[in-house]
Amino acid sequence: MTKNMDSKKIDPCTLVLFGASGNLSRVKLMPGLYRLDSLGRLPDDMKILSVGRSPIAHEDWQAEVRGMLEAKFYNGIDETVFKRFIERNHYQANVSDDPDAMKKLEVRLTDESVFPQNFAYFLSIRPVDFATVVEQLASVGLTDERKYWRRVLIEKPFGTSLEKAEELQASITKHLKESQIYRIDHYLGKAALQNIMLTRFANHLFEPLWNNEHIDHVQITNNETLGVGDRTKFYDNTGALRDMGQSHLLQTLALVAMEKPIDFQPESIRTEKVKLLQSIRPIDTTNMDKQAFRAQYKEGNAPARDGHSEHVKGYLHELGYESSVETYAAMKLFIDNPRWKGVPFYVRTAKRMHEGSMAISIRFKKAPMELKEGQQQNWLILSIQPKESLKLEVQTKVPGLDIATRSISMDGQLRQETDDSVDSYETLLLNLMEGDPSLFLHIDEVKAQWKLIDPIVKTWAEDKSPVHQYPAGSRDPKDSGVIFESEDQFWRYSIELGGDKH
Repeated sequence: MTKNMDSKKIDPCTLVLFGASGNLSRVKLMPGLYRLDSLGRLPDDMKILSVGRSPIAHEDWQAEVRGMLEAKFYNGIDETVFKRFIERNHYQANVSDDPDAMKKLEVRLTDESVFPQNFAYFLSIRPVDFATVVEQLASVGLTDERKYWRRVLIEKPFGTSLEKAEELQASITKHLKESQIYRIDHYLGKAALQNIMLTRFANHLFEPLWNNEHIDHVQITNNETLGVGDRTKFYDNTGALRDMGQSHLLQTLALVAMEKPIDFQPESIRTEKVKLLQSIRPIDTTNMDKQAFRAQYKEGNAPARDGHSEHVKGYLHELGYESSVETYAAMKLFIDNPRWKGVPFYVRTAKRMHEGSMAISIRFKKAPMELKEGQQQNWLILSIQPKESLKLEVQTKVPGLDIATRSISMDGQLRQETDDSVDSYETLLLNLMEGDPSLFLHIDEVKAQWKLIDPIVKTWAEDKSPVHQYPAGSRDPKDSGVIFESEDQFWRYSIELGGDKH
């Protein structure tokens, strides 16, 4: 994001995709690059080198790429765009048992008659292989920046704890400068999430109210209707808090609560995010029951893709053994700075809920005049999913002879029919090639997030008491309200006027 929000000029470059035949590449990366090409956002001389485990002939790879695009774009692909796009695409086998595989890649890539020598590497590979691939690239000089820039994008997660994140950082910084490392959180590529800063700083209506004098509390929610599916082993080694809370939700909190940057240059934005994350008060694990809550979904009736409901198994049934790992996690956080002193931030994420949504819900303090007991308070809701919208709820007089109020909602759709529908990966791929790190994580952000989450994960792992259960397809467990600061606080559901109590 630049100061005037205009797009940057991209240097001639080669994008090297490791894990090119994997699901992420098929569903997101190749279709995303094709879309960028169709929008005229890729320079004419940009090339794509896909790196996979199996040898594939050039023509066969091009046919495979076409299949990826046809599977994604049901209405067909533009043949003119496809011709231009497919000519960018090349393939390189990186066979695991070939000791010279990386040297062969270096020989291929440094052919300046084919590939521009600015290299952006996208590591869509297993997290355990991040450090190894960086070391291998460095061993053949492919990370050297003496003549050209070299950037490495690392997929989530960056470590599984503070200790592991620091170990990974130590390994890769033997070969890379911090400016070369792009740690991705694909949620930061969502347009509605990026809109948070503009909502705050481009509207005089909001910024004067964005503090503890006017805001009662903030809720940041990411709920899904889906269960863990076939990711049972991964999920049981991770849990909801590390999977979503450590990354997506804390990054969202940073955007909501950070101070205004001195400008909208990438480093200025990241500086304020780091300050905010480092200002979050650590959880008191001796009193954690009032600050963090976990639960697991049990069998129940969950929303199905066809709009109806279906009876589904519980988490432990899917897993096949006993576990205390959470599929629902909620935290109460405080930010120790003058702007937010005393304001609770409630962060929650869950599987198998009654609705799938991501939203920031801000409740303002009670009005100076209450005309009736239980009068609703003002809410501002920034909806990220399933629709991108901004909703403001205010109190107005009910027409008639009596003095009474009711809530009305002023809704603004962030996306209009004529707007481009841009996937988050498209934004982040473009930012990688532009050299804009503002939507990627600095190591200090990663450390601050793990430092906050690790004590909760450790305390929960040591706690052998039964984990709360909630039926699949239900709302928040009633007992989750234990973390609220006051009795009149409740979980907000973004689609309902005035909120809803249990």
